[in-house]
Amino acid sequence: MFDTIIVCLDGSPLAEQILPYAAEQARRFGSKVILFRVITATDAVLVPTTPTGEPLTMASQVSPELIDRETKEANDYLCKAAIPLEEIGLKPEIVTLFDPLPGAAIVDYANQHQVDLIAIATHGRSGFKRAVFGSVADYVLRESHLPVLLISPREEKS
Repeated sequence: MFDTIIVCLDGSPLAEQILPYAAEQARRFGSKVILFRVITATDAVLVPTTPTGEPLTMASQVSPELIDRETKEANDYLCKAAIPLEEIGLKPEIVTLFDPLPGAAIVDYANQHQVDLIAIATHGRSGFKRAVFGSVADYVLRESHLPVLLISPREEKS
C-alpha cells in the first residue's frame, strides 16, 4: 500500500517520536523509508515564520559555508536516527535538502519522488506561538494531497 514513506525530522526529540510509527508502517508494508531533513540555515536560531510555517529569511542571505556545515550536521544526525530502523531490518535512505521553505520542500520532494506516505510530528503549538511560528506539519497536511501520518508528540518531563 505504501511503497515509499518519507519520515520528516527536524533534529528535535519531539520530531523523532514519529520514528516508531513510521517504522511499523514500513515493516508491515515492506516500504522503502526515506529519513528526510530540510535545513534552512536557521535551525539554531529562533526565526519568526509566516502563518503557513515558512521562515521569513531568504536563501540569498545564507553563505554556502553555512549551508555546507549544516548539511553535514543534518546528514550525521539522520545517520544516527537510522540506526534503530536498521536494527529492525529496514534500510532507510537519507536525504537532506537546503530550502528556506521546509513545508514546500517536503511537499515538492514527495511529489517528485512518488512518495506514498509522509510521516511527520507536530510540535503541538497553539494560539500565539502557532500564529507567530507557524506549522510545517499543517502546511504539509494541507498542501501535499498525500496520506500523512501525523502525531502530536509528548513532551518528556525531566
